[in-house]
Amino acid sequence: MEKITIVYMVAGISSRFKGKIKQFAKIGPQGETLIEYSLKQALSAGFNEIIFIVGNLTEEPFKKMFGNQYKGIPIKYAIQKYDPTKRNKPWGTLDSICQIKDIVKSPFIVCNGDDLYGEQSFKILANHLREKTTNATLGYNLLKVLPEKGDVNRGIFELKENKVTSIKEILNISKENLSSKGLNENTTASMNIFAFQPEILDSLDKKLIKFKEQNKGNKDIECFLPTELNNLIKKQGLIIELYPTPDKWIGITNPEDEFKVREIIQNNHNNTYKM
Repeated sequence: MEKITIVYMVAGISSRFKGKIKQFAKIGPQGETLIEYSLKQALSAGFNEIIFIVGNLTEEPFKKMFGNQYKGIPIKYAIQKYDPTKRNKPWGTLDSICQIKDIVKSPFIVCNGDDLYGEQSFKILANHLREKTTNATLGYNLLKVLPEKGDVNRGIFELKENKVTSIKEILNISKENLSSKGLNENTTASMNIFAFQPEILDSLDKKLIKFKEQNKGNKDIECFLPTELNNLIKKQGLIIELYPTPDKWIGITNPEDEFKVREIIQNNHNNTYKM
């Protein structure tokens, strides 16, 4: 069987969590962490390699927690760094994924490290990579992936025959402002989980280099992965197939979400979220 890699973007530290690493939130009855639950779900799909894209503040904690393997699966680390004298923050999710360009040589799935996507979600995308040479993603009903309070950024899909024709990063979405953002309850959203062929990394890296050159004087601007995927779809005919998933997404956006996630996990610990 061809090797398939799972890649986690875990470089960022959320200001809402006062410098804590969200992936290390203890949500299980025995203190199991969010990232451990995600790994449990992911590895059920048969991945052969784990890569953590870490940052200035998460590199040491992740290496201390996981070392070079997890349950017999080898781990590699890619580092998303930035110069704080020139930047106020990292360059964004495109910069994050481009850090694996010289590491990944096999089909891979990339996702957030602070979301739980479900076992079937990973299996759907892993099976796609085993059977096809195109790229793929999962689509979610927007209302089901918004926090009860506050706002978030989401990639918004447009589709034709289950293929993505457009993906746009919409900022500061909340349950209260859908109509003013041109969205509705039937909008299909991305939760930043994609199945890619390794060749896409060269195209994305070229986009990143150009973006950085054009914006080198801006300390805050970010380059979002959905934005550049959209450019590749429009200009180079990139194919991304979209699948629905039977799994419910849960994640931590605001500090109070941690308690809700812990309650969901512990109420379903003997079935859906059994470790």
